[in-house]
Amino acid sequence: MTSVKRLQLTLAIMKPHVVSCPFSLLDIRRTILDNGFYVVRSVRQTIQLEQAERFYSEHKTKFFYNRLITFMTSGPSEAYILAREDAIAVWRRLMGPTKVFQSQLSHPDCIRARHGLTDTRNATHGSDSDESVRKEVNIMIPQFSFEHWNQIEEPLFRNGKVQFNKDQFIHVLHS
Repeated sequence: MTSVKRLQLTLAIMKPHVVSCPFSLLDIRRTILDNGFYVVRSVRQTIQLEQAERFYSEHKTKFFYNRLITFMTSGPSEAYILAREDAIAVWRRLMGPTKVFQSQLSHPDCIRARHGLTDTRNATHGSDSDESVRKEVNIMIPQFSFEHWNQIEEPLFRNGKVQFNKDQFIHVLHS
């Protein structure tokens, strides 16, 4: 896959109930690859309380906040930095509406309709803007360097100078 337009990054999180179900995780991974995304980083981790509180700070006053924090720290999640043209919009379209029952009616083929259980356990997260990508990646994958990505990696990814490592679910630069 080669491209002229710069690749956009987005953060995708596979929530704990998805990671614990191999069928769901593999289906979502297949959807990611089938839709032309590069997997720039792939991290499996149990989100720590402090990370979750920072990540979801905008929801602190909402009724579902404690349930969301408890769920997101309940077991391993997978965080992916994905890249492609219009990555944010494409990933959000693939995820579908946040509310699972709404997604099952209006977008039955979307990820959340297929793998979501409730509005909290809605399978995936996706950044909603370039600003959110930076904030969220800095919380979930703090070792990632946007400067290194922009200067070194992005042109190589854009020109297809990568190969896919299926065991680690990540695209790596050709050596």
